[in-house]
Amino acid sequence: MKSIKNTIKTSIWLSLCLMLTLISACKKDNALKDLGAAPTADQVKFSSAPTSANANIINFKNESPGFRAIWDFGNGATAEGNDVQAAYPLVGNYTVKLTIVTDGGYASSTKTINIAATNPAMLTDPAFVTLSGGLGNATGKTWIIDQTQPGHLGVGPVASQFPDWYQAGPNEKAGLGFYDDEMTFNMNALKYTYANNGTTFANASNAPGIGGPTGTSDPMVNYTPPTNLTWLVTTINGTKYITISGNGFISYYLGVSQYQILSLTEDEMWLRSLDKSNAGNAWYLKLIRKGYVRPVVPPVQKPMQAANLSDDFQTTSNITWIPENMDFVRSYDNPSKFPLNTSAKVGYYEKRTGDDGQYGNLNVTLPYRFDLTTKNKIRMKVFIPSGNDFSKVKSTVAIKLQNSLLGGNAWQTQIEIVKTILPAQYNTWIQLEFDYSGSSAQTLYDKIVVQLGGEGHPHPGIFYIDDFEFK
Repeated sequence: MKSIKNTIKTSIWLSLCLMLTLISACKKDNALKDLGAAPTADQVKFSSAPTSANANIINFKNESPGFRAIWDFGNGATAEGNDVQAAYPLVGNYTVKLTIVTDGGYASSTKTINIAATNPAMLTDPAFVTLSGGLGNATGKTWIIDQTQPGHLGVGPVASQFPDWYQAGPNEKAGLGFYDDEMTFNMNALKYTYANNGTTFANASNAPGIGGPTGTSDPMVNYTPPTNLTWLVTTINGTKYITISGNGFISYYLGVSQYQILSLTEDEMWLRSLDKSNAGNAWYLKLIRKGYVRPVVPPVQKPMQAANLSDDFQTTSNITWIPENMDFVRSYDNPSKFPLNTSAKVGYYEKRTGDDGQYGNLNVTLPYRFDLTTKNKIRMKVFIPSGNDFSKVKSTVAIKLQNSLLGGNAWQTQIEIVKTILPAQYNTWIQLEFDYSGSSAQTLYDKIVVQLGGEGHPHPGIFYIDDFEFK
């Protein structure tokens, strides 16, 4: 009897396994069927024809099925779409590649486009001459990284046109194969030469694209640039771009070859580019003409003065606060009118969620530098609601003294005092004192930054402040 029961159990178990196997096999077969077969190169077809107005501008039309058509025009420019156009101002043969992407995969084919004659009229954009020195400059014009200027390398969100997240300080990247790079633009044959003296400074995520290591820190990569690169200035929807052929790039390797021109003069250039491996990032480069010496501008002089600042957030104040990437209401109903603070109105401070609010703060810049020998303590009341998620947002209050003349790099010389608020102190007003007497010899500072909830993270928080005093 026991044997029969075991046999029945075994049969049921085998039947279940068979059913699961069949279901799994059906799902796999259906998935493969849904994907369809990958396209082949001979299925990728496209036509080309010069425009009636200009034989050096070519219209391309995709004649193969697929949900994406990706073009490399062989002149350094790329595009996406079924009907596209490319400009070829210079005589020569250009290899155009079309890649078709389908559910099942992708395939490419190429065609050689012959441009019979150079069209000088297509090279009249002043940017060509500014970048290269013009056709009369046989050796071209050489540019180098503007290493002494704050923000010569920077990064920010792709939705912005400014390096909001980070700006390199003067000479910060010394010794990394960055500052000895030379980029030469020659208008004759639009030749581009990248001389890197054997090494290139690369973005950590993109470094493998030029043979660099995979890691978390930007490496210096042994790299030999191609010698057959060209460049082109194009205008797309009113915005000018520099495009380098053959996957060429400008100094800092990001896996891209197109650079938006933010500003360009005879001596200085500011560029913006995307990031191949990090779609949310936009990078910035400042360059100067090789041999250019920037005129020395005397620093703005401000008198030394002992601070005499206060704000009770209800009456008139001698502080004009500037909210930066955060939400601020100066006169807001007190959430808890109990000692230590019975004021009717207080300051409302909200740390924003997401990348936009990572470094949000409340700040004020004064027309004088702080004389810390006589006034060196800041006092402020804070109320930290327990409703914040302190596993994500930090229960800290920081006050920083900064030198506003350093702009986005003011953090490099700042003095900062951070107070951590304990859980027992939530939901009640507490008095804080920030003592800068240990820095009384410093004469740099003219800016106060108040920051609640920490920085460098995307999590939101709500806080209240009152009775700020620096006097």
